[in-house]
Amino acid sequence: MLPRSDTIAAIATASGRGGIGIVRISGPNLTDFTNHLFGKTFEPRRATFADFVDEQGEVIDQGIVIFFSAPHSYTGEDVLELQGHGGQAVLQLLLQRCLDIGARLAEPGEFTQRAYLNNKLDLAQAESVADLIDANTAQAARSAMRSLHGDFSQVVHQLVSQLIGLRMLVEAMLDFPEEELELPDYSRRDTLLQAIRSELDRTFILAQQGSLLREGAHVVLIGQPNVGKSSLLNSLSGEDVALVSEIAGTTRDTIRQTIQINGIPLHIIDTAGLRDTDDIVEQMGIARTRSAIQKADIILLMINANQGLRMEDRKILDEMPSKTPRLFLFNKIDLSLDTPRIEDLSGECHIFLSAKTGLGVDLLREKLLGLIGWHQESGVFMARERHIRALQQAQKHLALAVEQGSIAEFFAEELRLAQESLNSITGEFSSDDLLGEIFSRFCIGK
Repeated sequence: MLPRSDTIAAIATASGRGGIGIVRISGPNLTDFTNHLFGKTFEPRRATFADFVDEQGEVIDQGIVIFFSAPHSYTGEDVLELQGHGGQAVLQLLLQRCLDIGARLAEPGEFTQRAYLNNKLDLAQAESVADLIDANTAQAARSAMRSLHGDFSQVVHQLVSQLIGLRMLVEAMLDFPEEELELPDYSRRDTLLQAIRSELDRTFILAQQGSLLREGAHVVLIGQPNVGKSSLLNSLSGEDVALVSEIAGTTRDTIRQTIQINGIPLHIIDTAGLRDTDDIVEQMGIARTRSAIQKADIILLMINANQGLRMEDRKILDEMPSKTPRLFLFNKIDLSLDTPRIEDLSGECHIFLSAKTGLGVDLLREKLLGLIGWHQESGVFMARERHIRALQQAQKHLALAVEQGSIAEFFAEELRLAQESLNSITGEFSSDDLLGEIFSRFCIGK
């Protein structure tokens, strides 16, 4: 994909009413464009107060003009930013004036796409721009900023550099077999490979943590009616998001609420109680419950602690995916004056708590973080699903290289494939289809 040569424009600030609104323009040469709009050009990187006028010379708005000359701009092209008042009507008038002069409306993510194509950002950094905008926790924002700063890319480049060094050694062994390389050369090869695999494993762990910060985990609350699922959701979220009553079947549909535990987003789904019922509306809620269970990362089975695990609860367990982690929550310990605790019985984790009073809820929070694999790591960077898959592919190829160690040609090929997988993260080798998919999810004006 080659950089485009036309001029693009878009409103760069969020829609709605605001004190300031920005129209951004980018193109290979904006001298003529600026002359048409203002009758003059501007000194680069200097804020200038100016009138924004229409074709008849009537003032649309007044504001600040900042010109960034190529290549010292966000996109690597000439960039013009018009900072006016934040009303939608005036911004639309200003944008239309830019389009009339010759710009076209930018596509979603096209400004960042041009920054990538002009080597201002690599692909991982470009994606982190969207992640920084979408971050809904402080932890996620800091990790996205680390990725935008290039921390993730630097780690990937170091791995690629080490792989290239190892490939050079292996290719030399292939090209000069008559030199009868001694055992120490093979030993050095294997030592280098092991060092790369160790560093790749560490990178994968950090990427997994970053993926948790970005995506979070889906936690489904299930159980019989009136065991306290809605009360627990309210306790975890800190607000009354679910209706609580003594009447069985009060929750007839799934209720979703995102909470944060140590900066990790958890998407809690309170489901309709699983039971046999003739109520058509409740049956629809139960059908949605079963669908949510299939997509869950963790399943929480709530049980009335005063009744214990009953046959109906076991029936619910039999319907759950066997591979999905589950926790047994024995609720309402406040009624029996029991103590909050965690017990491991025959491989099952039982947590005794009171959703109503909050006793034992902190134990649940800690256990949830452990189940999703979160542990505080320094230097966590934001990672997407495609980054995780690329790292896994690289791990797979390096493992195959170990297996093919006695066949030098196969060993070399696995190293090449591992390098390709890593290069796809930063966009060294990426298809146009992949780039189009990535940048289409950006907001217009970024």
